[in-house]
Amino acid sequence: MKSENRPGHPRKDHSVQRTGKCIAMIDSHYMAWLLKQESDEDGGSVNRQALIPALSQALKTSGLSVDIQRVYWYTDAEEEQYLNDQIVRVVPPDQVEGSDALLQLLSSDLKRLAENRACDHLLIASDDERILGLVDDAQLRGIGVHLLADESARHMDQLALADPDWCRLLAHADRRIFLQAAGMRDLTHTVKAAPATPPAPAQPLDPEAMRVKLLEVVSGWWSDEPQDIQDDLRDELLNNQGIPQEVDRHLLLRVRKVLERPLSFPEKKMLREMVRNTVLGISEEAAAAAAAAAAGALPADPLVHA
Repeated sequence: MKSENRPGHPRKDHSVQRTGKCIAMIDSHYMAWLLKQESDEDGGSVNRQALIPALSQALKTSGLSVDIQRVYWYTDAEEEQYLNDQIVRVVPPDQVEGSDALLQLLSSDLKRLAENRACDHLLIASDDERILGLVDDAQLRGIGVHLLADESARHMDQLALADPDWCRLLAHADRRIFLQAAGMRDLTHTVKAAPATPPAPAQPLDPEAMRVKLLEVVSGWWSDEPQDIQDDLRDELLNNQGIPQEVDRHLLLRVRKVLERPLSFPEKKMLREMVRNTVLGISEEAAAAAAAAAAGALPADPLVHA
């Protein structure tokens, strides 16, 4: 139905920047189809731990620096992932046949969210054109409605001939959103079942080995980012002390996969410092020299001289 060709690094859509609060509504069947184009795995689960970071990055690439407050995940299968800020809407198999059950539930939620003006933006992952009227109602209430799309949506003139219903729905979106390659990889990463007996805790690395590991992850992430995203992030960090939440989540997830454990607080601090230094082009040597100079400038502890 939709093209499976996708470029290596989609460029950022230079639209007017938007901010605000966002709620995502994801049809699990549509998401599985979308990810299948990027993965050879058949029938694997979506790694929903990576869902909010992947969606946040996709939205930001389309000029939407929004805060995803919550994800509604619509499915007719049993779920074993219990994640913060994600609400699973399960349709009982015997309730209604096929995709109509998911559509009815998603449509009901979409109507209530719009009526209550529950957010500034809605991100919807569905290709069912029957939601068009509800999308229109939400927009008339002042809510931005964006649709998660595949690469065929980059060529709307061709899509209008190949799949007019899908084109009609996409044309009604405020913005068409495309998952980035890194997000696709994270989402298709196999979700492993918990072992019967917990493994022995991983041995902590010494600080220098940890620094090397973190630097490898940060350097790999930075080299994967398109130039326009690098430029935008550099401008953002020049005016802010912290790093964007979606970048922080994405890198913490990548490091956790490498180390097979979560980071401690000091390790997270080290990671975030590396991110800032990498984005701003500050070498490790210069960062170490600045830290040493700052430490030398601190006033002496009066108790030492007591």
